[in-house]
Amino acid sequence: MHQYIVNASLQVLPIVNDKHPYIWVDEAIEIIKQSNIKHEVGAFATVAEGTYDEVMKVINAINEYLYQQHCNEWILSVQLQIRSEGDMTADEKTEKYK
Repeated sequence: MHQYIVNASLQVLPIVNDKHPYIWVDEAIEIIKQSNIKHEVGAFATVAEGTYDEVMKVINAINEYLYQQHCNEWILSVQLQIRSEGDMTADEKTEKYK
C-alpha cells in the first residue's frame, strides 16, 4: 500500500461481564495514544490518521491486546478512507465546520 495518510474510524465494542466495557475501551484508546499516530477520541469512535501500515498496526495491536488480556469477546468496527494519490485527513473533511 502507498505511504499517503489514510483516515480511519475505530470503535471497540466489548461484549463482556468481567468489568465495565469502558475500561476495555480506555485500554484500546491507550494503545492508539501510544502509537503516536494522530487521533481524536470521540463519543462513539476514535478517528486516527497515519499511513495504511501504521493504522493497520494499531488495529492489530488492539486486537492482540484484548486477546492477550482475555477479553471475552469484542467487535472492532473499522472504517477506512483511502485516497490513491494523496493524503486523506479528517481536517480536510471537517474544517468547514470549525
